[in-house]
Amino acid sequence: MEGERTLVLLRHAKSDWSGGEPDLARPLAKRGRRQAPEAGRWLAEHLDGIDLAVVSPATRARSTWALAAAELDVAPSARVDERVYAASDRELHAVVRDLADDCRTVVLVGHNPGLEDLVLLLTGEWAPMPTSSIAVIDAPGPWSSLGEGRATLRTSGRPPG
Repeated sequence: MEGERTLVLLRHAKSDWSGGEPDLARPLAKRGRRQAPEAGRWLAEHLDGIDLAVVSPATRARSTWALAAAELDVAPSARVDERVYAASDRELHAVVRDLADDCRTVVLVGHNPGLEDLVLLLTGEWAPMPTSSIAVIDAPGPWSSLGEGRATLRTSGRPPG
C-alpha cells in the first residue's frame, strides 16, 4: 500500500541489576549483550530497510540499539528521544505521530509496560514484550494520522538464539 508505514517496537535487551546504578544508567547484562545482536540479525533478515531508529536515552536501550544496528547492512540514522524513557502508551503514541512521513520504516527502542500497551493501543491485540522482543506493526497512511486501533500487528516475539 502506497501510504503504509511500518513501526517496529524493540524492547531493550536484558539489563544488569547487580551494580546498583540508577535506572537510567543501568547497563546490559551478559545475556542482553547476546540478545541484542540476535534482534539485529532478525531485523536484517525480515525488513527491507529501516529509515530511522528512535531510542530511549536509557543506557540499556542505547546499547541494545548499537548492538542490533551493527548487524544491519545499512544502519539507519538514530536519534535519542527523552520522551521514550518510562513513557506510557499514549506518550509513545505521540512520539510516533510526530515522525516525519518520509520515514516509512521506524524502529522504536524502549521499555515496558509502555511498548506492550502501545501494541494494544494501536492494534487492539496483546503482544507480550519480554526483553529483546520485537513487534512489527503495519500502519496505514501518514504517521500523524495514526489512530488508536487502526494498525495491524504483523508479527511479534523474541528472535531465536
